[in-house]
Amino acid sequence: MKKLLAIACLAIYLLSCNSPAANESPSQSATDTELTEFISKIKAVDNHAHVTTTDPDDRGFDALPLDGLGNIELPARVRPESPNWLATAKAVYGLTATELNEKAIKDLSDTVANVMKQKGEKFPEWALDQAGIEVMLANRISMGPGLSSPRFRWVSYMDALLFPLSTKTEAAVTPDREKLFPLEDQLLKKYLTDLHITKLPATLDEYLKQVVTATLEAQKKGGCVAVKFEAAYLRSLDFENPSLQSAGEVYLKNVNGGVPPHEKYKLLQDYLFRYIAHEAGRLGMAVHIHSFPGAGNYFVAQDCDPLLLEPVFNDPELRNTKFVIIHGGGTFSQHTSAMLWKPNVYADISLLTLIWTPDQLAAVLKDWLSQFPEKVIFGTDASSFGPGLGWEMSAWLASNTARQALSMALSEMLRSNEISRSRAKEIATMVMRTNAGKLYTLSVK
Repeated sequence: MKKLLAIACLAIYLLSCNSPAANESPSQSATDTELTEFISKIKAVDNHAHVTTTDPDDRGFDALPLDGLGNIELPARVRPESPNWLATAKAVYGLTATELNEKAIKDLSDTVANVMKQKGEKFPEWALDQAGIEVMLANRISMGPGLSSPRFRWVSYMDALLFPLSTKTEAAVTPDREKLFPLEDQLLKKYLTDLHITKLPATLDEYLKQVVTATLEAQKKGGCVAVKFEAAYLRSLDFENPSLQSAGEVYLKNVNGGVPPHEKYKLLQDYLFRYIAHEAGRLGMAVHIHSFPGAGNYFVAQDCDPLLLEPVFNDPELRNTKFVIIHGGGTFSQHTSAMLWKPNVYADISLLTLIWTPDQLAAVLKDWLSQFPEKVIFGTDASSFGPGLGWEMSAWLASNTARQALSMALSEMLRSNEISRSRAKEIATMVMRTNAGKLYTLSVK
């Protein structure tokens, strides 16, 4: 009897060793082949990217470019030596090198320069095609050559309008903020110049109408589909609901050169944030809010927790405004899951698609998709990571990671009979394409 049992066990072991699943990677065995192929062909709408124009001197891709903060530690997946870049370079530019050494980087940079020269102003559209992206929402101070509609849609920056008064006290909080606040001061001056305003209005009410609303309306007219707050780099996301009178008093007291104490300035910032969110909703523009702990040597992680935004999301006056939690809260993804219960809150997976593995992202996607699949949106956070590693490279890497993770999450839901195959394909299309299409009323199906 024991001999027969041993033979049976040996047979089972040998069969398992020779089975297809034993020779597959965890990711391969975890995905449905038909579903994976379907997802790979979806033409995506990218909710968030820092794309550059064809102008080699372009600096409008971010209101707060982090390269000014000095050496910042990058996550392993996007460091220059990461094998992910080698695979990406092979896919996008046909690089034949076996490693990204100094020679390979030079060859890649030369190839990039040649392709950009050949494509001219069509290079950004070519780059989208490589990543399987039909429409990209470009986070930029302003648009420029090569970034034309309908392939590129504008998302502007709003933080500068939160800080009309001296930011001396705010900047002194951390060394990072000391470097970032002058950039917001410069952007506010640009917005005032665009409106032909040479001096801040005397009262808050005038500032709201002549500067804030006027800027939003002008940007909407210029093709803007959403506005972006990078506020978590500058302060906490706990925007309270002060009265117009209390905010107005702070403005009036300091508009001519005073330096408001932090607790007083916060009242004005909080009021302005809610006013901007309300006006954006009135104009049909979504509000994007950065929520990811990291990026900066002195970033305050707890200040970007999506739960801090719950009073804003619950404000009846803001229910006509659509909010998007950009980067999905990162390590606060479960808190984002709780916020998706709000009727006007969405989340994108940008940046996560760059710095997290497909397995990590799949776990988050499964949580969100099992509850609110119509509120989850694909994004890349495409941007440049150094010589030869331009935004087109990170767009491809993020797109590929997102498709792998989505396939893994939906395959697991399919195997456990949570969804049918047709529903899995429908959800995949929603995440990669149609959820954003509906949110921004784009002509995509």
